[in-house]
Amino acid sequence: MFRDLTLALALLAALTLPVFAQQSDSQDKPFDVRSSLGDMHVGKDADAEKQGLPLYPGARPKQEKDNDPLNFGILTESFGMKLMVAKYESADPPAKIVDFYRGKMKRFGKVLEWHSQKHRGDVAVHDDKDSKDGEDKDLKCDENSGPVTELKVGTEDNEHLVAIEPGEVGKGSTFALVYVHTRGKRGDI
Repeated sequence: MFRDLTLALALLAALTLPVFAQQSDSQDKPFDVRSSLGDMHVGKDADAEKQGLPLYPGARPKQEKDNDPLNFGILTESFGMKLMVAKYESADPPAKIVDFYRGKMKRFGKVLEWHSQKHRGDVAVHDDKDSKDGEDKDLKCDENSGPVTELKVGTEDNEHLVAIEPGEVGKGSTFALVYVHTRGKRGDI
């Protein structure tokens, strides 16, 4: 599958990069490609609502260089992947944000919580050969010490992640909302 994925991505990139270069004057507009090989979407239009979660009250997009939200999707006959990432900041302490999202994420299943030194943003694409048809693998937590609280819910193929860390100099918090959905030949994205 990874050979198919690499080939398809290379082919899509070869077909779309010239078009993307022509659109560089409209950097904030999403970039969509529809072809017989597959569909692709790249945009800065990721937000909490599109990820199926409410935005923490009073939160605002994190203002820093190269921190645009990402909404990336690719869909072919052989595989599909959707990745959304958005980073926010709040004047509230991390514990309030953790409590808020722990409650909101329960609708997707059992919420795992752990602590790490740094938000790792663990995202993996899993080969369907490793699992029985239709079987989803449960999520796991490894590390459990550090200032970053990570909440994770779902399965390896369909997961929501919220990573909350103290803001600079102990003021407020920053948090990232991540949604990843992958599939092999089965299912929709």
